[in-house]
Amino acid sequence: MTSYLLAGPAEEPVSLAESKAFLKVDDSAEDGLIATLIGAARLHIEGVTGQALLAQSWRVVLDAWPEDRQVKLPVSPFISVTEITAYDGDGAGQEVPLAQFLSEPDRLLLPASVAGMPVLRERQGIEVDYVAGFGTEPEDVPANIRQALLVLVGYWYEHRDAVIVAGSGAVVPSGFDRLVAPHKRVRL
Repeated sequence: MTSYLLAGPAEEPVSLAESKAFLKVDDSAEDGLIATLIGAARLHIEGVTGQALLAQSWRVVLDAWPEDRQVKLPVSPFISVTEITAYDGDGAGQEVPLAQFLSEPDRLLLPASVAGMPVLRERQGIEVDYVAGFGTEPEDVPANIRQALLVLVGYWYEHRDAVIVAGSGAVVPSGFDRLVAPHKRVRL
């Protein structure tokens, strides 16, 4: 299974104004830097948790449907499936009707027999396009994740000149892990 981002969020979970207030920055001289830190912090949190903070479009590419009839989505929380395309042996794409699928927060549940399926090509025969995230508005993101993002932006803003040598510093501030811990995906 391969997955990749089709379209990122329309905005960041924390605005430039909120970040500047948190940092106690009054002028606009470093707005570009702060905006970059906000994006980098969001990407870091999404990587640590495996969750999209705001609605993003993703594609999962499969060779075939899993035998357990569950497509585990690499990025959650799941919002909706937008399209499923199956490719036949000649490479022609065919849309698969979506109404037959069910979902959970981190997976797509398949029926016993998927209607509208051609005989698949050997590799990358199925593309599942879906939307993941806590919602479409910054207020939809849990408060502890928004706080973790602000803390990370603040830490990186204050320590931008630090050189991290093995054992001499940290990429994230103390307490950051506790803020994101409830949202980390546990794999057994």
